[in-house]
Amino acid sequence: MKLALYISIILLFTFDLSAQKKFGQLDLELPTPNEFHNAAGAPGHNYYQQKADYKMALTIDDETQKLYGVETITYTNNSPDRLDYLWLQLDQNIYAENSDSKVIEIEKMENFKSIGDVRKKFFYYDGGFKIEYIKSTSGQQMRYAINKTMLRIDLDKPLLPNSSISFQIKWMYNINDRMAVGGRSGYEYFEKDKNYLYTIAQYFPRMCVYNDVTGWQNKQFLGTGEFTLPFGDYEVSITVPADHVVAATGECQNLDALLSTDEKKRLAQARKSDSPVIIVTQGEAELAEKTKSSKTKTWIFKATNVRDFAFASSRKFIWDAQNQNVGGKNILCMSYYPKEGNPLWERYSTKLVAHTIKTYSKYTVDYPYPVAISVHSKWIGMEYPMICFNGGRPESDGTYSEGEKYGMWGVIIHEVGHNFFPMIINSDERQWSWMDEGLNTFVQYLTEQEWERGYPSRRGPAYLIADYMRGDKKTISPIMTNSESILQFGNNAYGKPATALNILRETIMGHELFDFAFKTYCERWKLKHPTPADLFRTMEDASAVDLDWFWRGWFYGTDNVDISIDEVKYFQLNTQNPTIEKQVNKNKNDTKDIFIGDERNKSEILQTVNEKDTTIDDFYAKRNIYAVDALDKKEYEAFLAKIDAKDLELLNSNKHFYEVSFSNIGGLVMPLIVEFTFSDDSKKVIRIPAEIWRKSEEKISKVFILDKEVISFRLDPFLETADTDLDNNTWPKKVLPSRYQLFKQQETQGNPMQRQKKVDALEK
Repeated sequence: MKLALYISIILLFTFDLSAQKKFGQLDLELPTPNEFHNAAGAPGHNYYQQKADYKMALTIDDETQKLYGVETITYTNNSPDRLDYLWLQLDQNIYAENSDSKVIEIEKMENFKSIGDVRKKFFYYDGGFKIEYIKSTSGQQMRYAINKTMLRIDLDKPLLPNSSISFQIKWMYNINDRMAVGGRSGYEYFEKDKNYLYTIAQYFPRMCVYNDVTGWQNKQFLGTGEFTLPFGDYEVSITVPADHVVAATGECQNLDALLSTDEKKRLAQARKSDSPVIIVTQGEAELAEKTKSSKTKTWIFKATNVRDFAFASSRKFIWDAQNQNVGGKNILCMSYYPKEGNPLWERYSTKLVAHTIKTYSKYTVDYPYPVAISVHSKWIGMEYPMICFNGGRPESDGTYSEGEKYGMWGVIIHEVGHNFFPMIINSDERQWSWMDEGLNTFVQYLTEQEWERGYPSRRGPAYLIADYMRGDKKTISPIMTNSESILQFGNNAYGKPATALNILRETIMGHELFDFAFKTYCERWKLKHPTPADLFRTMEDASAVDLDWFWRGWFYGTDNVDISIDEVKYFQLNTQNPTIEKQVNKNKNDTKDIFIGDERNKSEILQTVNEKDTTIDDFYAKRNIYAVDALDKKEYEAFLAKIDAKDLELLNSNKHFYEVSFSNIGGLVMPLIVEFTFSDDSKKVIRIPAEIWRKSEEKISKVFILDKEVISFRLDPFLETADTDLDNNTWPKKVLPSRYQLFKQQETQGNPMQRQKKVDALEK
């Protein structure tokens, strides 16, 4: 007996472990809550973050495409730790001759498809920072060491808690040609008018983040994991050719000395306008392209409580602006673009900036900065505080494809949206790309849908991620993978997390609960440094919805959603009324399938023995089993005398009982959304939470009690769970068109605008 009991306990314990695999709590995976990041997902009572303030003087040499800079950094140690050295990022060193990023890529000869591909292997560019000195503000040289894209300054005295240090760095670097070298910033050369357009970022030695989570975040920059930076105040002077127009993080402090009288009037008008006002016209920009001033001007900008500073400069810039009110505060939304961007940019860019700032503020936090800027440059989409660089260029004749238009709309919304993730809600991009790209792509989807009804968003709806999730698991990474190690970066860091949040909002939590919890996360961590655990915990804390199973499945695993309807069994209650039940049995018998032999025997056997000989048939052959006799009636009367009136009502209610069996083939547990189609062609949808799988993760069954007879069942009728196989979602089984046929986006044949121009010319 004791042995049997012992075995029973072992079996029970084993079952519990198995059942908890997908629904176990995330306590072991998440970091232990502490005084800096508490168990609710909010900043703890001793949360701190460092501060890095910069004063910079920058000069662009337009003849040699060099950038010269001197910066004074004041670094404040708000941590409880003493710091013996400081770490800074040298991201431009990714272009240095000995850069790791040049040698770690996997290559095959089949990748070299043209002589141009081979030529790129021999392309030489003298990239990287050339640091002249690092010294204290008193002029004393400071000891430092450079390790590829990281710089360590060794302090003579430790930097104690609640104290600051100031030091100066002088440097220069050769600005990269983005058309030849690539990169998030650099210059574009316009051969036709022999002018340059500079989009400049990652151009100065920047302080690394130091916090309680990673210590110094000094992971090398390899190209994919982006930038993790502390907040601070910036004062930056930028010296450029006198006819250049400069756009930058922050507000320009000396516009009166830089702009013409007409430009100042237009800018004043734009500050009050709810539609774009052109400040520098296309004609004025084209004149500057031709005259090319040999003098210089200095633009001075200030920005408060930002994590970075970027700018753009060109004499080719057309400049327009409009006002957007957010939370009672006026935001100046602006666009800078060369004539090559028109007519698309003049028509759409600034309106998109204003719409994005307004919509993101609704779903996250009110935009805290005074300006928001979109700059046009070919082939690029990159974000910085208050400013972003965006692609989307029409053909030289001014026409553009529909794809080009939507591509431009999408990239502007996405990059302007990055002001919120990670510029305001400042996650660690070097570690977790999804925390900025995925969250941003999710709100981008919401913003696109408010821009145009039926907007063909590339990411967000669940069905768009199904092809990726059904793919070979060898080429799929969990979302919770370091930025530099991700396989299929776009799907992993952008598409899947955006889809997961959309499913949470539409299917798991609903709009009201999700929106409150998501906004709570954003409010808690605006202008701070959140971690994945802070998002996971806040979403549960603010909603009272246990989501550990969801984070585990969607963020820590690579399973896909594939739930099937395996079997349907149909039942009706026996009323015990012989008149009803015997007729039901007769109807079943009359409609049952006929064996082929019986059907043929009707004509081939002319007469059987019992049909000839009347003595053959006995009592059983002659009786009518469907007839209701006196005893049946008496027994039913006795039954009625004993049964409760409510039970009798239930027996006679003609309810329909369906036992439906489901299998979780893909492994990723999800809610069951079941659509019933009834015999009268009406429909009903029942939603069952994912917790139905908590005790059996592979196979479950559910009984549905319905008033009408069901003729078909369908799982996931609104394509909201990313189910990767729709063919097993119906009963009776129904062969559906492939997902590719259902959702293949219409391909644009050529450029319809160009074609219409030809049509118009012929008709004239």
